[in-house]
Amino acid sequence: MVIVSSYDQAWPERFAEARAEILAVAGDRFTEVEHVGSTSVPGLPAKPIIDIAALAPDLDAVPPGLFDGLGYRAEDFGAPGRLLFVRRAGDVRTHHLHVFPPTNWEYNKERVLAAHLRKYPEAARRYGELKQKLAASGMTGDAYTRAKTGLIQELSDAARAERGLPPEPVWEE
Repeated sequence: MVIVSSYDQAWPERFAEARAEILAVAGDRFTEVEHVGSTSVPGLPAKPIIDIAALAPDLDAVPPGLFDGLGYRAEDFGAPGRLLFVRRAGDVRTHHLHVFPPTNWEYNKERVLAAHLRKYPEAARRYGELKQKLAASGMTGDAYTRAKTGLIQELSDAARAERGLPPEPVWEE
């Protein structure tokens, strides 16, 4: 079952703490670290998972065990050209650290959508209402994610168009 929580004022602080810990371990491997995802959008209901995007000029310099001491584990999630580290409290995901190369940074899907939702409260409201409705219906995992696709694609297309970019599928198959 998917849990969607009301916006929590502590999410930005949880990101800032995670960012400091990550940078202390990563050293100069990352040149930028940003809060992305729904928890980065003030007022937006979200799964209470802090999504973090990091820019790594060299993905090969980020070994799978680098963040083990912080409780992050490398996971293969089928998206080529990027890395994912997941932190859990027991069986519950609390943080996702997405690591991207420079070629996928400037117009990165996660960054572009989060910025769009922060800029357009009506878009964030629509997205939040959909997330709450789907979670309340009892949807789980992949079904919940796929049920959001239409609206996420619409919002992503609008965000990309505003930047003069063509539409791009939101899911990597």
